[in-house]
Amino acid sequence: MTLQLHDTATRTTAPFTPVREGAVSLYVCGPTTQGAPHLGHLRTFLAFDVLVRWLERSGYEVTHVRNVTDIDDKILVKSAESGAEWWAWSLRFEREFADVLDRIGNRRPTYEPRATGHVPEMIELMQLLIERGHAYADGNGSVYFDVASLPDYGSLTRQSLEDMQDAGEEMEPGKRDRRDFALWKAAKATEPETASWDTPFGRGRPGWHLECSAMSRKYLGETFDIHAGGLDLRFPHHENEQAQSHAAGFGFAQRWMHSGVLTVDGLKMGKSLDNFVTAAQALGDHPTAAVRLALVSGHYRATVEYNATAMREAEVVWERFTQAARRAAGLLGEDPIAGPDADLAAVELPAEFVAAMDDDLSVAEALAVIHRELASLNTLLAAAGAAGRSEEIAGSLGRLRAMLDVLGLDPLGAQWGQESGADGAEHAALDALIAAQLAARQEARAAKDWARADALRDALVAAGIRIEDGPDGARWTLDPTH
Repeated sequence: MTLQLHDTATRTTAPFTPVREGAVSLYVCGPTTQGAPHLGHLRTFLAFDVLVRWLERSGYEVTHVRNVTDIDDKILVKSAESGAEWWAWSLRFEREFADVLDRIGNRRPTYEPRATGHVPEMIELMQLLIERGHAYADGNGSVYFDVASLPDYGSLTRQSLEDMQDAGEEMEPGKRDRRDFALWKAAKATEPETASWDTPFGRGRPGWHLECSAMSRKYLGETFDIHAGGLDLRFPHHENEQAQSHAAGFGFAQRWMHSGVLTVDGLKMGKSLDNFVTAAQALGDHPTAAVRLALVSGHYRATVEYNATAMREAEVVWERFTQAARRAAGLLGEDPIAGPDADLAAVELPAEFVAAMDDDLSVAEALAVIHRELASLNTLLAAAGAAGRSEEIAGSLGRLRAMLDVLGLDPLGAQWGQESGADGAEHAALDALIAAQLAARQEARAAKDWARADALRDALVAAGIRIEDGPDGARWTLDPTH
């Protein structure tokens, strides 16, 4: 089976064939740096991080562009309210986004351009659109796109111009049609002079949609493979991006991919509903890897639910992955597959896992394969004392790690090894204390003092320690259900 990906524009799932053989060009709409990142941002960026990882695992060379909208109306309003320079306000939250995405294991894009760094490209695009009869300057510094001039306007979201007409909406001065949208906004006396640039049409600043058409063209070319983003961006943002680029004569995105929404306790997240969760809050309340697992476990196009139950389940599953992987690594010692730098790309993935990921990134089905491998590894570990099992354990551990790595969740890799390494000293101290208890229990059993042996075991179990007796002695793990 070849890679099949869904296209929002055609509403079909079809084989993926890149514009250039062996390479993939991907543009993902990035953050508008008006405030701190929230769970909805993480849901979108993690969905397409898995896409990038799977494309690379499938042998493609991926050029991944994710923009930063570092100037817009909300940034100017919020920075003014706080008494900060708009660019300082924007940079603050750009760094917050970068930090939280690094923390949750999101791979950095190939290029991460800022809107304000590409004004010349935007001016060039506006001039081209005006020459081709698809845009007009109002004479006061603003430039608008003439939606009626493009026959396929509305094709991405399957809307007609008549459906978009709102007779009750007051038309902005300078517009010819209320449905036209701003490519460039004239400077306002109430806004900082630093938030505007000189152009042949007058001084002003970018409209929201123009930047993505200009930057995708610069870094990926006039025609590229995939444009991705959150479902809420389909209209008007993505519709208007496509209109601009098609009107300019560009092929633009050959396929559109959109991630589903995130709900909190059954409702779409919103400050008015008192269920707004920032990324910092989620990562402060739960292990970072468990948050990632919860957000990538469902299909990227489906709604993801965030609540206490879902997070508890994710924590339990992540604990099972880490405990099995660490235990296997401990048995294998210096085996390369047990180290943080293991060559997981060389591990052959199970056919069922590959089929699931090739089926429009069906992560839920892929996780079912991962859980079967986990069960197999635990069975091998339970019989670890038998001779000749290390090769089987290494093979199973390699497959488990390689599959989880596709989801950005290799429990022994550098990303999560560092996270777990933060409590390495605490784990070592706990291991020493439990080892002493287990030794005392073994002595009691040797002396046939069964009451004391049981009491020692019960005390450990009550503390959330799971004890497993094997031919090579007792082993302990944290009980994820405790």
